[in-house]
Amino acid sequence: MPDSLHPAVYRDLVARALAEDLGTGDVTTVAIVPAGTTARGALLVKRPCVLAGLDVARDVFRHVDAAVAFLALARDGDLCEADEVAARVSGAAASLLAAERTALNFLQYLSGIATLTRRFVDAAGGALTILDTRKTTPTLRLLAKYAVRCGGGSNHRVGLFDGVLIKDNHIRVAGGIAEAVRRVRARGLPLAVEVEAQSLDQVDEALAAGADAIMLDNLDDDQMRQAVARISRRARIEISGGVTLDRMPTLVQIGADCVSIGALTHSAPAADLSLEMDTDVRSTSA
Repeated sequence: MPDSLHPAVYRDLVARALAEDLGTGDVTTVAIVPAGTTARGALLVKRPCVLAGLDVARDVFRHVDAAVAFLALARDGDLCEADEVAARVSGAAASLLAAERTALNFLQYLSGIATLTRRFVDAAGGALTILDTRKTTPTLRLLAKYAVRCGGGSNHRVGLFDGVLIKDNHIRVAGGIAEAVRRVRARGLPLAVEVEAQSLDQVDEALAAGADAIMLDNLDDDQMRQAVARISRRARIEISGGVTLDRMPTLVQIGADCVSIGALTHSAPAADLSLEMDTDVRSTSA
């Protein structure tokens, strides 16, 4: 199971998302639903998916109305089949309707990431670690990376502050890989140094510079095989660029340690879930 998601990660996001959606109020519900009406509903999985974001969805309902009851019937990281109920909610009908879309937006987005990640993890068969990237929707990174973990993947780095990755533009600014690595080492950072290599010559330069990890960026299959042979376990090897599910059977044979996949967080299709309200609603109004 994935590690828990601290409420501080999403509380402000939930508040802002609800403010965006509700504005001055849910005019449709106010017009249709009598005051005092109670209802219950089911968060229903429409197509198979890996769940992520149940605590966020719960917080949406609770933010709208602290009296809403939210009962999770599954856990983040669970693979759910079509027609499976992930959670049940009950309380004021107006509150359920006001929270519905925002709760689903978070749940569908995060479950979509978890589901795509699980597909890559399954395709890797344990031969490669599946990593995410920084290609995330601004302000949603911590949620997206949590969803990757729910799918069985691992986080590459959270941001620019917690990992050294010398990329092409760093190399250009420094005047070469050796100088870029030298400058990082001179800072005495307690972090592994990874270098992006876009050619076999750059692989050799990164090795000579003492890189701890080398990212093989957009190399073809033959170049990657040569790179793995040259590196010969002297550095951690990451494959990046153009990684698709169709390519995974080939990539697992290359001999790398991990693959990083931007699509996990920038192109994952939303999972298909809905809130199905029970027709047995009750009004406590006179």
